[in-house]
This record gives sequence, structure tokens and C-alpha cells, in this order.
Amino acid sequence: MRREVAQRMHERLQLVRLAPQDVLDAGCGEGADLPLLQSSYPAARLLGLDAAPAMLALAQSRQLGAMSSVNRLLSKWLPQAVLPGRQGAPLLVAGDFAQLPLAANAVDLVWSSLALHWHPQPDQVFAEWRRVLRTDGLLMFSCFGPDTFKELRSAFAEMDAAPHSLPFVDMHDFGDMLVQAGFATPVMDMETITVTYDTAEKLLADVRAWGGNPLATRRRGLCGARGWRRMLAALEQFRRADGKLGLSFEIIYGHAFRPAQRTTASGEAIIRFDLGKK
Repeated sequence: MRREVAQRMHERLQLVRLAPQDVLDAGCGEGADLPLLQSSYPAARLLGLDAAPAMLALAQSRQLGAMSSVNRLLSKWLPQAVLPGRQGAPLLVAGDFAQLPLAANAVDLVWSSLALHWHPQPDQVFAEWRRVLRTDGLLMFSCFGPDTFKELRSAFAEMDAAPHSLPFVDMHDFGDMLVQAGFATPVMDMETITVTYDTAEKLLADVRAWGGNPLATRRRGLCGARGWRRMLAALEQFRRADGKLGLSFEIIYGHAFRPAQRTTASGEAIIRFDLGKK
């Protein structure tokens, strides 16, 4: 599903006239979106950032493998001297979304696909993303909304009262955070994607692959067999007419621009004059 969401984001991105020099993929994971961004903006410098070093290691391996495949193909047709080198490859960096290792006004596009919901303070993340964007730079992101895993939350409620998934933020709250962070004309929309499974075991394995439960308030010990059976029985109530178990993903999409600064640090208004116009 990650690839489907990234593709839908990319379709939205194509509607925006943009020629970025520097692009940040915030939460790049294993680097799956970097080739997509590079194909859209071949002249841009790309930076992939993720909080998990293990994911960046996968991205590095994927990047090296892709480059080796290209070199093997081109070596049949081009002299060795003109084969592509490593200098054009995306730079991969480990870091926190809310404390980016970048100077202010460093990038023209911040892209973040299905990563923001993992950060506990999205308002600080938006402020940081605005800081590194240049004037008229674009932020485009997607993340999970509150109805994500709703079937699973309902089933786990039959077992105990402990939180078993993140309390995902509402789309309208994200819009308010963007405005408060200083972004202009934020656009938000949402859709629900349902993924189906043959068995509860496959559904639960897929949920674990999304990153598990990072909440500090999560259950620390093992659950009892009786409670687990209650949860599985409750989950079976969501089996569809076609015999499949459905799991909902509420996908929030958002984009906004960094506007020109209107006041100084001391609060004085900035007035711009365009002398080129009459």
C-alpha cells in the first residue's frame, strides 16, 4: 500500500509547477520514493532522511544495487568513461523530523509519505519543515488518520483497555498546525483504503510490519490466551461478504507553501516593492 499512496501523492505533485534545486524526502525509509522524485526532478539534489538507521542501511543497499544494475546495462553501450558515478546519488542522513540537520532555507520541496504519524509532536515537525524550506517552497505529505486500524482497535477493546495503536491525528488538526507554523494556503484531503486478508494472522503480521506500537503506555507483558481468543473472535466479526477480513487505512494528504516573510523578528512589517513593474 505504501507504493500506492506514494503514487497518488506523485499524481498530486504533478499538478504543481515546481523546479526544485534541492528536495528532502523526510521519512524516506528504505528509499523507495527517491527514484520517483529523481525521475521527476533529474536536475535536483536529493536528500533522504529517516530516524531509523536500519532503514537507511536498506536504502543504501537498494541505491547501490540500482546503480550497479544501471552500470551493467550501460556498460554494454557506453564507454567506461561516461558511465554514471556516485556523485549524483541521493544523500542519506539519519535525523529527527523536528531537529533537521539542515540550515534554514535549504530546500525547495519537502516530501514525506506515510511517516509523519510516527512523530509525537507534529506541530514542531511542521515548524521545522517550514524553517528549512525556501520562500515559495512546497511541503507535500501523507499520513494515517484516526480511522486507520479501526477494526483492530475495536477487536482489541474486547481484550483489554490498553492502547494497541497510535491515536492518529485528525485532518483538520493538521490543517490548523500548518497555519500556526506559518504555511500558506494549506490544502487537505482524505480517503479510506481497505486492505483485505484471508486470515487474522496475515492481517496482524501486516500491522506489525507497519511498525508495531511505539506508545509508552502500551502493554508491557504478554496477554492471556483467553483475552487473545476474545480479540480474534471480535476481529472475525469484520469478515466481509466475500469472506475476507478488511482493515481500514485513513490516508490524509496535505500540501502547503512557505510564503514570503511579512514581519521581521522584532515584529516590524516587511514591505516589498517590485521596481520591475509599472
